[in-house]
Amino acid sequence: MLLLTTCGAVRYTDVAYRADDTLLVGRESAGAPEEVHAVADRRLVVPMAPGPRSLNVVAAAAIVLGEALRQTGGFDLPPPSRVG
Repeated sequence: MLLLTTCGAVRYTDVAYRADDTLLVGRESAGAPEEVHAVADRRLVVPMAPGPRSLNVVAAAAIVLGEALRQTGGFDLPPPSRVG
């Protein structure tokens, strides 16, 4: 279980993702509860330039999911079938 959090200790780009990983995000306003932090295998962060305090939770999830799919071949789709 990989938790995306502003308190993360590991950059999302420094992870070797597996197809069976579960990505979790917390609430936009409050993040994930401490109980979730305690059981997460890793706490990941999306690094940012100084200034903004965090990304929108959907944007952060999309960034990390895209990297996980890239690494695990999730974007390797079969060619479209031709009809007709």
